[in-house]
Amino acid sequence: MPHEQHEHAHDHSHAPIQADERQGYYQRLADATRNLLIEKGVFTAGDMRAIIEKIDGRSPALGARIVARAWTDPPFRKRLLARGKQTMLEEMDIDPVVADIVVVENTPDVHNVVVCTLCSCYPVFILGRPPDWYKSYAYRSRVVRNPRGVLQDFGTTIDPAREVRVHDSTADMRYLVIPMRPDGTDGWPEDKLAELVTRDTMVGTAEVSIAN
Repeated sequence: MPHEQHEHAHDHSHAPIQADERQGYYQRLADATRNLLIEKGVFTAGDMRAIIEKIDGRSPALGARIVARAWTDPPFRKRLLARGKQTMLEEMDIDPVVADIVVVENTPDVHNVVVCTLCSCYPVFILGRPPDWYKSYAYRSRVVRNPRGVLQDFGTTIDPAREVRVHDSTADMRYLVIPMRPDGTDGWPEDKLAELVTRDTMVGTAEVSIAN
């Protein structure tokens, strides 16, 4: 029997993921906290703008480079799975700018998908800004109850024999999914492989194919 973390077997809801919800409690709390810290002089509005501009300049390209390296270098992949942030820093000079980042690997037996059930914790410095659907209440609430149904909404059908694991990000811990390398890419260089890797494949809502 396949095991699916957090999934209720009788939840067959397939309501589409919506991203137009009103500002939630935690977003209002974050805004109030930011304003208070600026008022107290912990940092300035200019500091905040600089951070936002840095985030806006990021894209999934860094994450794709990490995945391509993991696909082509098994010892690196092993170290990455064991010590995600440290390996990124020491071996690729990539700083995910979080307390810790856990790297998980999709296999023929396991498919991983990432969520932040509380708000929208996300590895922005290696994947860029999170998509609106990732922050939506519909995704955050449904993917822990019915991950296969949510993945189906994204057009991703997971074989019933594969286990689906749902990983809940926090302010101190983020996740990166290494998707399965598609068939027919033997001998490809890292830069060509990285072109196949998308943001959604590193969140787990899609799988990589040569057609990507």
